[in-house]
Amino acid sequence: MTKNPAPFTVGFDLDMTLIDSRPGIKAVYDELAAETGVFIDSALAVTRLGPPLEEELAHWFPAERIVAVGERYRELYPAHAIAPTPAMPGAIDAVAAVAAAGGRPVVVTAKYGPNAALHLAHVGIDADVRGWLWAEAKAEALLEYGASIYVGDHIGDVRGARLAGAVSVAVSTGPCDEAELRAAGADVVLADLTGFPAWLASYSSAVA
Repeated sequence: MTKNPAPFTVGFDLDMTLIDSRPGIKAVYDELAAETGVFIDSALAVTRLGPPLEEELAHWFPAERIVAVGERYRELYPAHAIAPTPAMPGAIDAVAAVAAAGGRPVVVTAKYGPNAALHLAHVGIDADVRGWLWAEAKAEALLEYGASIYVGDHIGDVRGARLAGAVSVAVSTGPCDEAELRAAGADVVLADLTGFPAWLASYSSAVA
């Protein structure tokens, strides 16, 4: 069922957009490696966050083990990944700026939804969550929620925003630099979310 739109809706990616999930994800990979006896270069893995977990696991495990290992990863995740993971600079204020302007924030992420919700609760961000959506698939939730803006750190986020007809606001806090984000079609590139409230105020005035 299509949700009734707020005056406007802003979507946010999660990993490396709203939260710095590298310490927590590294801890889970280290625990997974210890359990399975399979080497995982966790320091390398956390430099390429964004795509679905299964794409990273494929670097370390044979295809027939990925489903089971992915399930175990998600089981380990709450105990090892939530507490070490902080909000990114400006993230809390960015989401609050949407609500203060009368809009609705929604988090659209490739992460498993229940674990994404644990992260948001831990850092004190109040938003709806749609999980397990990557790149162009994110357009599904953005269209469902009627999002006019989508904020993310990866070229996959840019592609999802463009497919949904949303303004793509990119932050260069993840694995993709400004040049990559602009080449992918981002409408706006910010160094981080500390600049988002001012950008949102300017954008809202321009389209009012």
